[in-house]
Amino acid sequence: MPLLYAPVSQENDAVPANDTLIAPPDADERRARKPLVCYDIDGLPAYPKAHYQTAREHLVKVDEVLVQPRDASTFLVPAGHFFRIVGVEGPQVGDPNLWNSNDLNEHFYSGKTRQLHATHLTTGDRLWSSHPGMRAMATITHDTLQWYGWDADGGGVHDVIGTRCDPYTNKLLKGDDYHYCCHSNLTRALATHTGKPTQDIEHHIHDVMNVFMCTGFTLDTHQYFMKASPVRPGDYIEFFAEIDLLGGLSACPGGDCGSSHSDDSTPCYPLLVQVFKSESDALQNWQPAKRNAYSGKHGL
Repeated sequence: MPLLYAPVSQENDAVPANDTLIAPPDADERRARKPLVCYDIDGLPAYPKAHYQTAREHLVKVDEVLVQPRDASTFLVPAGHFFRIVGVEGPQVGDPNLWNSNDLNEHFYSGKTRQLHATHLTTGDRLWSSHPGMRAMATITHDTLQWYGWDADGGGVHDVIGTRCDPYTNKLLKGDDYHYCCHSNLTRALATHTGKPTQDIEHHIHDVMNVFMCTGFTLDTHQYFMKASPVRPGDYIEFFAEIDLLGGLSACPGGDCGSSHSDDSTPCYPLLVQVFKSESDALQNWQPAKRNAYSGKHGL
């Protein structure tokens, strides 16, 4: 088969003995090129702050679930309701999964959420669903840790850059079987909710929003880091359900993630999920988010 491109020629087609990488003469020029934000989000529906704030002034709690340390629980949030993840007893981070409660194949899409908003989320950002639904699942309507911003290490709160601690990575790095990673916790919780064996539902567990977790990338090696969360009892992050939701929440074995995770050495605390219905007329004409309108033909 003929080559489809011409390789870069080297004198005598010989491989250089010295494989030291030398920057090209125009290296500075290439590095100086202007960054361009990948997605212009002006086309997204605007965040109706006043609308949601009016609705949340008249909330009535209709359900709550206490998630035990190093474990996970599920919860249901009907479309048009609010829910909160609340810190109780001590500093604790949480890993939530979200699904369309009517179709588990539509779930939270952390990567697209990161691209449309930022590496760390707060009030006004939305949590988007997987293809082909590709719609807002939930909107963040209040965040008591919004004050944190960015610290001197480049850390922020509520990231969508990490995944979730899992037993497979733990086995790879430490060589032991640890069953209370967030991935395993969420798997058990979903298995209990659906009444199915873990092996039949594990594939529905997906990347998370690391609620309350303080993370970033090191300034020297650019590695993903975690540090002690600023969350304290009473802090919460609040969401508005744009569709019918099934949620799963793991109280991470890392506790405040200031020392370790995927083990039993760190103090851990419960997390509380509260579900609220608004009695305000502000939602009278509200409609759930519609599935993405793309035809699905993919050029065929």
